[in-house]
Amino acid sequence: MEIYPPSLVLAPVIAIVSAFAMPLIGLTIKNRRVWDTFALTITTIVLILSGLGYTLVRILGKPFVYLLGGWPPPVGIVYEVDEFAALLGFVSAFVIWLVTIYGVKYFDPDEDGVEWYYTMLLGLEAGVLGCIYTGDVFNVFVLFEVLSITSYGLVAFWNRRGECIEAAIKYSLIGALATTIYFLAVTFIYASLGTLNMADIAAKIRGIFFPVTGEPYGNVALGVGLFLALSIWAFTVEAGVAPNHFRVLDAYQVSPSTVAALLSAVAANVGFYLLARYLITLLSGARAVESIVNAGLIIVLIMGLISILVGSFLMIVQSDINRILAYSSVLNYGYVCLAIGLATPLALAAALFHMINHAIAKTLIFLTAGVYVKAAETRSLDRMEGVGRYAPLTSALMVIAALALAGVPPFNGFVSKLILYEALLEANLAPLVIIIILSSALSLLGYLKIIYHVYAKPPMKDYGKVEPPGAMLWPMIVLAALCIILGVASPWIYDIFIEPAANTVFETDKFIEVAYELAEKLLAGVRI
Repeated sequence: MEIYPPSLVLAPVIAIVSAFAMPLIGLTIKNRRVWDTFALTITTIVLILSGLGYTLVRILGKPFVYLLGGWPPPVGIVYEVDEFAALLGFVSAFVIWLVTIYGVKYFDPDEDGVEWYYTMLLGLEAGVLGCIYTGDVFNVFVLFEVLSITSYGLVAFWNRRGECIEAAIKYSLIGALATTIYFLAVTFIYASLGTLNMADIAAKIRGIFFPVTGEPYGNVALGVGLFLALSIWAFTVEAGVAPNHFRVLDAYQVSPSTVAALLSAVAANVGFYLLARYLITLLSGARAVESIVNAGLIIVLIMGLISILVGSFLMIVQSDINRILAYSSVLNYGYVCLAIGLATPLALAAALFHMINHAIAKTLIFLTAGVYVKAAETRSLDRMEGVGRYAPLTSALMVIAALALAGVPPFNGFVSKLILYEALLEANLAPLVIIIILSSALSLLGYLKIIYHVYAKPPMKDYGKVEPPGAMLWPMIVLAALCIILGVASPWIYDIFIEPAANTVFETDKFIEVAYELAEKLLAGVRI
């Protein structure tokens, strides 16, 4: 009998239950400090549980499987979490925790609707972790909806501003279309394979048949082809990869800095995680759908290149600080998409490392930008000139984030790009290295444009007290320290954390075996 503490499952469950509890607390206790404390407590608990879950998966050396409702795979919904998912989940919880701390002082004491902000934040955390941990493609749809709906609410948080409502409408309409398209993808895979369990899907297209569901009863190639095509479209919309990037631009531009950080650094990674999981763990290596998967990988690679070019060229011509950072996100999403499209172990390591590096550096730069925007009461670079001189520590932290995102050594962004260079050379795609180098140079110009306006130029006026309080400063200092540590200590971090986690994406046999053995034991009456 094997009993594992369900810490990984408790994390999203606690987040979603707390999200429903938050409005009730807001109605009964009209105290902002209570709301702040509740949100901080829950995000701290979720962070601890996700960290324990990651530790558990490393100790096990195999995916962790948890049965929801006690039903065995592939009949019931299960969570199946390998090291790749566990690490990404922990990083996501960590970033959300820091953003929550920053937000306590970021929003004014008399800000309306903060309890609803926390409701949406906790719901978003539940959706992110649930999508990453689940082992069922329909459950992905359910949690994808949770993630999407809470994102719409966060974008519309400043609902008295017309631009926020406009951005939220665009964001929600395109997002709703993406989730609907993904639901159609789920119907096609179920119609052809007769299962929704990820391990069972991977097994069936390889000629391995689970108990209960048996052999496929539809056209496997057609079903998988439609499933993959629609899923790629839905996930690239969620991630904001060009040419499916339009909805994220306004959302990142007009949202509170905390929301922009969460969407660009955490929510977008869900789309990339699912692309890697579906294209590689579930479908790669199966002869029956080999040509379909290869076509999907090529499409993802091309979309990555488009995103790199669009992001790098358009970010340097923007005059809105958040708009520059929005195009910067599109650019960095392109690097991750390109790496996933290569579908080699080295490329997946580059993708995972860059997802983590971008999450940390982009969160930092959005939070620093939030300090400037709040002090200057504008996002226009031309109207916030010199504001950074009134906040020298914040400006130093922004420089670190900018250099990390541009890929300047010794910061973390340089390392993940270097690994991507090696992966491209390994795949005999050396010309693409030139594109990445060019895009990095262009992005550096975009970041320098921000620094030039907010610090190098003389102040337009006396901005007063700009340097934020400690509750806002220390999350930014932690993120800046990580930008340096993940760069300087990258050989050690890569060998111990990144490479092993990335390799589990390719361990389809182990992914199938763990679920299959559990199903056999349960059907045989063995207590788990």
